[in-house]
Amino acid sequence: MEDKLIPVTSVASGFGIEFSPNAYMYTNQVVNLFFVGTDGGWVLIDAGMPKSAEKIRAEAEERFGKGSKPEAIILTHGHFDHVGGIEELVEWWDVPVYAHELELPFLQGKIDYPEPDSSVEGGMVAKMSPIFPNEAINLGSHVQNLPKDGSVPFMPGWKWIHTPGHTPGHISLFHEQDRILIAGDAFVAVKQEYLYKVITQELEISGPPRYFTTDWQAAWDSVRKLSALKPRIAATGHGGVMSEELLTSSLDLLVSEFETIAIPDYGRFVDEGTYH
Repeated sequence: MEDKLIPVTSVASGFGIEFSPNAYMYTNQVVNLFFVGTDGGWVLIDAGMPKSAEKIRAEAEERFGKGSKPEAIILTHGHFDHVGGIEELVEWWDVPVYAHELELPFLQGKIDYPEPDSSVEGGMVAKMSPIFPNEAINLGSHVQNLPKDGSVPFMPGWKWIHTPGHTPGHISLFHEQDRILIAGDAFVAVKQEYLYKVITQELEISGPPRYFTTDWQAAWDSVRKLSALKPRIAATGHGGVMSEELLTSSLDLLVSEFETIAIPDYGRFVDEGTYH
């Protein structure tokens, strides 16, 4: 993947929020990544935009002390805005990376993602998506499958959930005791296709970013799966944190009106048939 600076950002860039006692969301330009505290240290979830590694490492040291490093990095998926800093971070920290087995070909240099769909219904971000990298990265032996039993390495009490649609091996993470959900891009909390809303970070539930989503039926099924968990707090790959009644009502709305809210009227990956 070409490591080039992507010229989009938001008012939230460089800021973070602790949305539970052991979970902190940090916004890098227009994408969120997460520092989750564990019994023995901490884990990084996702790795930001291209050229973000130094900022991520600085934020980690601000929170956990100089020279600190995570026990592992967990990837919700391998799109450029979620793995932008990972190659440098893995080189610095020499820690294992975990992802779903269906995502590994994109993380081991074997398969490129489909090119982003600039023809999809949406605003300026969708139109500028051809500049977004779609090439695979190669983490080699640093990356490995998540455990098949649904547990998350170094994160006791958390489980990973396969939530495909946006990518084949997309996962979300759920802490059942506290009902905290890290959804990745299974759904997001901002209209990611529209530049004004991306810049201002207007809180609004939406489906996965349209220009990169290739299977809309699977994406709808994944939202149903996450809604059924009845999360109390949800942090997503884009946008702010949602919680309590706002989250419940927003997820219910997204599930019931997914075709209207999430699925674009037209685009390369939109089927002519009906969704259900």
